[in-house]
Amino acid sequence: MHRAPLPEHLTAGSFSLRMSDKAGVSRTRTEAKDLATVSRGIRVHLGSDAKGAAALRAYTELDDSSALTHVSAARVWRVVLAWRLEDDWRVHLSRRPGFSMPRRVNVVGHLLNFLPGELVEYDGVRLTSPARTWLDLASMAGVDELVIAGDSLVCFHGPEFPAPREPLCTEAELRNMVADHPGARGIRSARAALELIRVGADSQPETMMRLALVRAGLPEPELNHVLWGVHGAPVLWPDAAYVEWRISIQYDGAGHGGAEQYRRDIRRESLTREHGWLEVRVSKDDLTGDHPAVVRKVRAALESRGWHPR
Repeated sequence: MHRAPLPEHLTAGSFSLRMSDKAGVSRTRTEAKDLATVSRGIRVHLGSDAKGAAALRAYTELDDSSALTHVSAARVWRVVLAWRLEDDWRVHLSRRPGFSMPRRVNVVGHLLNFLPGELVEYDGVRLTSPARTWLDLASMAGVDELVIAGDSLVCFHGPEFPAPREPLCTEAELRNMVADHPGARGIRSARAALELIRVGADSQPETMMRLALVRAGLPEPELNHVLWGVHGAPVLWPDAAYVEWRISIQYDGAGHGGAEQYRRDIRRESLTREHGWLEVRVSKDDLTGDHPAVVRKVRAALESRGWHPR
């Protein structure tokens, strides 16, 4: 049976029947077998591999009062989420008090008050601003999980980095958000996390590594440090650094198993030595357990360079 082709914008992600009505698509066509009903009044073309905002846009298109919040908003903003939160694939949808609670399959409904500027349009969806998204995560996250998300939001890498990066929000914006909502759920965790968020960590392992070192009584490493070559060009970008003791800490993630990456890592370590620095390589296994091995590794490196605990 021949089916009328859908408008291109409907095949790029989820769409509501409200959206297809506006596009002139018949309700008979929206019941065709090449479309999946993911929730009441929401369809997705079976050939779509949409992610992020495209996959979630229909939920805010259903009506003018709904917005993505919590984990769902964080996914659209591409916030780094702790592994536990990363596993929450439910859609978090919020409305203001006075509206009915969002209730549908795979949706977690919330009724929330929003101040001006806390709801924005981004990439075709209505959602909370980055700072407000972080505050709402406090209702379902612990302190360390909030630090991981907060580090991701404020992360900045300047033009001297191989991949420059602008922050989604600033530390000041996070502090103002906490001050504006003193009675928010999880506010104590948010306040505690604020004191631990730093600019420069752009992955969960990097944040976990820094927290483990500080809590073990070691000096806090510097983030966003750059080693410059003799010709005034940047040559090394440690994940964390102890500048006083000339120690570079590099986290080797899943992408460090290939032959070419292995050769790059060897060249990086050699270049680190040439500049008089000591490189400490850290893996995922070094971050696990009650006494993570990263602490032992870094302490040994510090002591070898003359550091002594006070």
